[in-house]
Amino acid sequence: MSEKFSPTLRIGDLNDFIAPSQACIVSLKGLKASTTTKQDKTENQEKVALPVKLPQSEPVKISLKDCLACSGCITSAETVMLEKQSLEEFLSNLESGKAVIVSVSPQSRASLAVQFGLSPSQVFRKLTTFFKSLGVKAIFDTSCSRDLSLVEACNEFVTRFKHHSTDVEGRNPSLPMLTSACPGWVCYAEKTLGSYILPYISSVKSPQQAIGAAIKHHICQKMGFKPNNVYHVTVMPCYDKKLEAARDDFLFSMEPQGDTVPEDAGLRITEVDSVLTTGEVLDLIQLKSVDFKVLEESPLDRQLTNVDEEGHIYGVNGSSGGYAETIFRHAAKVLFQKEIEGPLDFKTIRNSDFREVNLEVEGKTVLKFALCYGFRNLQNIVRKIKIGKCDYHFLEVMACPSGCLNGGGQIKPRAGQSAKDLIQSLEAIYMEDTLVANPSENPIVKSLYEEWLGEPGSEKARRYIHTAYHPLVKSITAELHNW
Repeated sequence: MSEKFSPTLRIGDLNDFIAPSQACIVSLKGLKASTTTKQDKTENQEKVALPVKLPQSEPVKISLKDCLACSGCITSAETVMLEKQSLEEFLSNLESGKAVIVSVSPQSRASLAVQFGLSPSQVFRKLTTFFKSLGVKAIFDTSCSRDLSLVEACNEFVTRFKHHSTDVEGRNPSLPMLTSACPGWVCYAEKTLGSYILPYISSVKSPQQAIGAAIKHHICQKMGFKPNNVYHVTVMPCYDKKLEAARDDFLFSMEPQGDTVPEDAGLRITEVDSVLTTGEVLDLIQLKSVDFKVLEESPLDRQLTNVDEEGHIYGVNGSSGGYAETIFRHAAKVLFQKEIEGPLDFKTIRNSDFREVNLEVEGKTVLKFALCYGFRNLQNIVRKIKIGKCDYHFLEVMACPSGCLNGGGQIKPRAGQSAKDLIQSLEAIYMEDTLVANPSENPIVKSLYEEWLGEPGSEKARRYIHTAYHPLVKSITAELHNW
């Protein structure tokens, strides 16, 4: 493969929870890709055999469009090398004269916190020092854009619930509502399940794409930059986020300003230009020979970061976005005038990756929500939806067992450390030194609506913070290549 690809993106090192179903259709200089799948499975893991190695004189490049055009793989983020998603590309853009902005996920901060024996807020402040020493202009927080996504998702659920209640003939398949923040799940839904499942998936963009939209459509102008002069990078726990960032749905064209048509009108721009996994950031720290633990802690950039006047970081419970908990509380209050205090009582149903919480009013269950993590649980829910036997109103769906903290891009367990022990450490530290706050009370989110979006569910909010999904039909080319 091309030397430009990140050294951390190796198939053998990754958890391929959803294995490819057929050979890659791209011709590798006359060699067919291996279809062999190694049958060395743990409970949640499959490893895919590497394709035949080619001589270095014949590098093969597989583009993102090759993968999205092919319906052979259910998820391809762990088998595809994306040139524009590498450390080398990130470093080259630091020298390009563009304004580089980095947005960091809370799951990645937790992974680095466990790695270095620090708190998540210490990690965030040290990352601010580190990235700015490389020339990055600003470091933001996807907990902030997650609050924006949650506000929109709360509004969407209430709207769907009301429509569903009035649709007595069942013509509007609006419930259950399924989360859309996991690109591995969305990829599986589009490529394998087809159009019957897509109407159930929330149209709200993930926190990664929401912060991309906020930066490229609003914040960069406030910072004095044109969108095409900003290079936006996110730090994520998941390789699938690289594929999500490159979706055509998240490209936009430069728009005329009033009566003036800019020279770059029509130029296609991405909301997120590149994604680095947590492991790749660790590689970068080591590449720069930085002693991360002794780095100075810098003040956080406040424009798109959940930090209060006293310097405390705030966010929501839930290491995979907190969608079920946040929407459940909101729906209980808005739809049934029930203010829920204290922690929610999620009950384990099948396994630790499938838990549910209900709201009863006068002895009747009026809200039934669930957390559904891992492909096995996901398949069970999909089957029930297909035959009309799913009685949940909302499901927080994640492809990875244990959710986002266990993403394939997170830092791997140390020698002698089990994956289970690492997950427990990540869960313990995730909310350490983080204040729990209601997304609808987030002052940054309020200002984004006031200055840019209008109100939740508005036309502008739907334009910038919502998206669409597309069933991908098996191509004839794919079938012919596999004969």
